[in-house]
Amino acid sequence: MRASAARGKNTRSAAVAPSSDRAVKVRVRETPIRVPGFRFAGVACGIKGGGKLDLALMHSDVPATVAAMFTRNRVKAAPVVIAARHTRRGRAQAVLINSGNANACTGAAGARVAIAACRQTSIALGISPYDVIPCSTGKIGVLLPAVPMVRGIAAAVRALDARGLWRAAHAMRTTDAFPKVAVRRVRVGGRAVTIAGLAKGAGMIAPDLATLLVCALTDARVAAPVLRRLVREAVATSFNAITVDGDMSTNDTVVALANGAAGNTPFAVASADGRRFGAALTAVMRTLADMVVADGEGATKCVRIEVTGAATVAAARRVARSVAESQLVKTALYGGDPNWGRIVCAAGYAGVALAPERLRVAIAGIPVLRRGEPAPDAAVRRAAGAMRRVSFTVSIDLGSGRATATVTTSDLTPAYVRFNSAYST
Repeated sequence: MRASAARGKNTRSAAVAPSSDRAVKVRVRETPIRVPGFRFAGVACGIKGGGKLDLALMHSDVPATVAAMFTRNRVKAAPVVIAARHTRRGRAQAVLINSGNANACTGAAGARVAIAACRQTSIALGISPYDVIPCSTGKIGVLLPAVPMVRGIAAAVRALDARGLWRAAHAMRTTDAFPKVAVRRVRVGGRAVTIAGLAKGAGMIAPDLATLLVCALTDARVAAPVLRRLVREAVATSFNAITVDGDMSTNDTVVALANGAAGNTPFAVASADGRRFGAALTAVMRTLADMVVADGEGATKCVRIEVTGAATVAAARRVARSVAESQLVKTALYGGDPNWGRIVCAAGYAGVALAPERLRVAIAGIPVLRRGEPAPDAAVRRAAGAMRRVSFTVSIDLGSGRATATVTTSDLTPAYVRFNSAYST
C-alpha cells in the first residue's frame, strides 16, 4: 500500500478495526492544517438531513490558477459540464461542493440549479460566477434542491475560516467512513509552500478517474500550463491507478488551485523546482488515492497489483487493471486464497501479447508461479498466510520488456454486496 510511504505529516492511518459501515477503518488524526490564502467551510444545508454536513466551500483570497480533470463517462452531471467550462479560463477563486445529491441526469433544470449556485456564491464572495467551480456527489437522478443550496451557501460564506479544512472534508462525504486529507510542504523558488488535498470516494471506484471529488490547494505560484501538466501526471499514477468495483461515475472531478501567496519564483515543469513540486503534488494525490481504496465499501484489504517486464507502460497498465478489476481475483483476495490461476487468467485476457512460459507471479514477495510453472506447495501455503495481512503486493512479471505499472485495488466481500444491494445510487 503506497500510503505508508506517501502519507503526509498531518494525516495518520491506524490498524484495521471493525466498524458497522466498513470492514477496514482508517483512523485519521485531525491535526490543524492551514494553506496560506485559503479559507474553508463545511455546513449542513439540509440535503442529507439529520443535521449532517453536506456543503463544503473553499475560497482563495485572490484569484488562483486552476487545473482540472473530469470523468470520461459520457453521462456527465450538470456540475461537471459547468465546472469544465469555468476551468477552461485557467482561473478560479472558489470551489463549492455539495454531498448527498449528484445533480446528474437532471436535464436543463439541474444545469440551472448549478449555475444559480455559482451565481449565489459569487455574489456572497464578491467574485465572478465564472470563478466558482461547482461539484456534486450523491444520488443520481434527483434534482438538486435550490432553496437549501441558497441557505447553505450563505451559511458557508459566513463560516469561512482558515482553520476550517477538516469541516470541509467532512461535508464532502457520502458513503465515506472517514474524511480524506493529505498535506505536503516543500521549498520551491526559495519559498516554503504547502500543498493540501481533500477527497471523497469509497464506492463506484475505477480508473479514469474513479468516483471521486478531489480538491488540491496550494499557496505556490504556478503558471496554468505548468499546473495542468503536473496535475495530469499526478492523477495518472494516483486516481487513475486505483479500483474498488470498476464502475466509473458521472461526477468525477479533480481540481487544483494555486493562489501564489507564497511568493515563490515561477518554475518550469522540467526545472528542479518543478520536479520537486510535482513530486509533492503526486505524493498528496497518491496518499488520498490509497485512502479511497482503504475506505472501499466493505473492503478488508488494500492490495497493490504490480506489473513488471512489460513491453510498454500502456501494456503494463492494461494487465494491472485487468487483474485489479477481476471479480474472481478480488474474491480470492478476500478469502486469502493464493489462486495464481485467476491472476494469470485475468492477465491473459487483458488484450496484451504475452508468453505464458515467461510469466512469474509472487504474492507478498513469495513466488507462486515461476516461468509459467507452479511453485512448490510450501510456497503457496506461505503466500496464503501472507494474504491475511491488510495490505500486500501481487507482483506479475510478464518477461517481455522493462515497462512497469501499478494499480491499487480492494477485495470483494459480502459486506460490499449487502451495502450496495440496499443503497440507492
